[in-house]
Amino acid sequence: MEKTMILSFLHLLLLLLPNPAKAAIGIAIGVGIGIGIGNGNDGPNIPGSSGSSVSNLNNAYKALQAWKSSITDDPLKILDTWVGPNVCSYKGIFCDTTSNTPFVAGIDLNHANLQGTLVKELSLLSAITLLHLNTNKFSGTVPETFKDFIFLQELDLSNNQLSGSFPIVTLDMPSLIYLDLRFNNFKGSLPEELFNKKLDAIFLNNNQFSGEIPQSFGNSPASVINLANNMLSGNIPTSFGFMSPKLKEILFLNNQLTGCIPQGVGIFTEVQVLDVSFNSLVGHLPDTISCLQDIEVLNLAHNNLSGDISDVICSLRSLLNLTVTSNFFSGFSQECSRLFNVGFDFSDNCIPGRNMQKPQPECSVIPGGNLNCLRIPTPKPLICGTLAASTSKYTNIPSSSP
Repeated sequence: MEKTMILSFLHLLLLLLPNPAKAAIGIAIGVGIGIGIGNGNDGPNIPGSSGSSVSNLNNAYKALQAWKSSITDDPLKILDTWVGPNVCSYKGIFCDTTSNTPFVAGIDLNHANLQGTLVKELSLLSAITLLHLNTNKFSGTVPETFKDFIFLQELDLSNNQLSGSFPIVTLDMPSLIYLDLRFNNFKGSLPEELFNKKLDAIFLNNNQFSGEIPQSFGNSPASVINLANNMLSGNIPTSFGFMSPKLKEILFLNNQLTGCIPQGVGIFTEVQVLDVSFNSLVGHLPDTISCLQDIEVLNLAHNNLSGDISDVICSLRSLLNLTVTSNFFSGFSQECSRLFNVGFDFSDNCIPGRNMQKPQPECSVIPGGNLNCLRIPTPKPLICGTLAASTSKYTNIPSSSP
């Protein structure tokens, strides 16, 4: 919450500062700056914006009036301010008037509860750098004309009623670094190109995406990826183990994933949150999990994982929450005992002599016991830096596309 508030404040500051100060601060990724009224002296400076101020604002007027006409419910009466040609006075619309050619630079209608659709005419606002529409009731699909948003850096369409397949048009936005589609009704497969884009944040959770996670997954330079609460199936791509060190949070929870946790996990990443719970993963935990020295939350619950939970995992220096309930683990080390007071839940496993375990008949046949999980030979004790260096010699990892 604190991080969100700071990022939101930076956005508002960028919209209000003169251009030299904006350049000094830079553009930060955020999730909303609140509904406000443009004051005629805000908005990011867009390189290469062209056309007269009259044509820029005329186009904006056409776009916003077309959008207004498609909105069927406005409980907060926000659109009451959308009257007349002075679009910079509209609530939720932010303009840059510091140049010789004023233009609409951003739209923030988060939590406006508007009901309607996204109209193709919005592409006339081709200079905007942020479009925040979190928590409304927009339905339908994302218009193909949004490909004209060549300066758009942040697209937040979360918590709406949008539908259709993954909006491929978002991959045609060359400046996009923040993509938030969570809590909608999108369905179908994820495109291979998604993880080749230079996105720093990818939020796709709580939709109806299905099929396998593309093998390009490991190419993503993102710091946060949330795929939770979908219908994704198949294995976690092996490329997951070789992702960028920038990755801090990855959530796979509540899908239909099978197979093993990739051996490479932990070698290169500096993940702080890893949640694979409520899937059907099998096999033993890879030794390389012990390389996750920055991990704070590790949730393995409600899978079919087996074997022992070793000292090296329970002794991870930053670990605050380890959840392994509802698996087939057969033991854990003494070091894990120190986690009992910080929420370590080992119930519903197959640990001899412990309470709250599965009945013995269930433990006699371990799901996936015949599955041969690929394991990279590792030195004992595991030296993560050495392993990363040696593994990279034999692993051809495609680089991200420009």
